Amino acid sequence: MISVQRVLTVLAVAFTAYLAARGLWWTEHVDYPLVIVAALALYLVVTWLCIFWQPVREARPADADEDRARHSERLPVLAQVLALACAVIVPTAISWAVGPGARVDSFGTWYIGGIGALMVIVMVRGRPWTAWAGLALLAVASMAWMGPVPALQLGLVGSVVWLVVAQLVVKLVERAARDTSRLARLQRAASAWQTSQVVRQRERRVQVQKALAVAGPVLTRTVAHAGELTDDDRVEARLAEGKLRDEMRGPRLLDDDVRAELERARRRGANVTVLDEGGLDDVDEAMLTVIRAQLAETLRSASSDRLYIRTSPDARVAVTVVGRSPSVGAPSDEDAVDLWREIPHPGRA
Repeated sequence: MISVQRVLTVLAVAFTAYLAARGLWWTEHVDYPLVIVAALALYLVVTWLCIFWQPVREARPADADEDRARHSERLPVLAQVLALACAVIVPTAISWAVGPGARVDSFGTWYIGGIGALMVIVMVRGRPWTAWAGLALLAVASMAWMGPVPALQLGLVGSVVWLVVAQLVVKLVERAARDTSRLARLQRAASAWQTSQVVRQRERRVQVQKALAVAGPVLTRTVAHAGELTDDDRVEARLAEGKLRDEMRGPRLLDDDVRAELERARRRGANVTVLDEGGLDDVDEAMLTVIRAQLAETLRSASSDRLYIRTSPDARVAVTVVGRSPSVGAPSDEDAVDLWREIPHPGRA
């Protein structure tokens, strides 16, 4: 597919070549033809350099700011200097080379449109101040060689109009690009929000299914017996409540072995609290398997009446297991710590 930029580039090259070719169509004797050819060559080299010269693009992330991206593609400083030099040298060289009698002929005034086109290219490449400065230099040079009125009549007004229109178009395109970029960011944000909502709904459905699987039998028996539960039913209800709390508060800490050890601890009468506060969010599944295995081993040997299992914010510690039991023979009524285990992050211990 042919891009718009490529079409505009071809048109710019063809148009500037046509303007330069007018300078070779001599209808009268010229004093210094080699100077004219050299000026034409300089004009074409500088003009096409301004069209094709692209600065070295630095690698940037996909979500980089669009304004910075457009700023990095502006015309380099050296090309601006050459464009301004061309706006001074070419009019002076052409006017001097054709001689006084041909300065208002078409082959002696082509540079007005040519330099105007060059400044339009500079404007489109994101350098408005340079473009207006070059047009001012063109105006001074052309008026100095042929007079103010002939210069205005022979193309200077048209060059000014070209530059004004180019600046307006550039402003409108930049505004449209900013609006498009803003809309794209809003669309990405909306898509991300929608995706997160879908994930949350799926997680809620999974949690509801787990809750029904765990608490469903207990609730069914409770309804069937009109709330009259046996001791075994009460134990099962307490275990079901603990399982639901574990699944909601610390799902990343759980696997089959850990669940079995938590149930065993509760069946012997221990009060177990499991809490994941986000300390394992960046841990991959392989490391979680190692952490869960150590947690299950710790719970297997625990005999405390109260067990507190929490993820740790420390960079080296993944999970902390604390066990407390009533102190025997101590003056204090508070529980004593009889288990303290810090499970390290694999590879960080």
